[in-house]
Amino acid sequence: MAESEIIFEVREDEVDGGYTARALGESIFTEADTLPELREGIREAVACHFEEGQAPKIIRLHIVREEMLQP
Repeated sequence: MAESEIIFEVREDEVDGGYTARALGESIFTEADTLPELREGIREAVACHFEEGQAPKIIRLHIVREEMLQP
């Protein structure tokens, strides 16, 4: 039976720019220059990773953004 959702942790690459996404609990990783490209890459990676009819119904993105403030 397929899982109902899969969660990806999305991070902005501060050194090279772009974004990376890693699935929690699955061996799925992808990267792209923009968020729209990353979303499409995630959809493609999920489709390739699971057998037909076994992919989760929901793909959730947890976007992590780090920001430094000077006092």
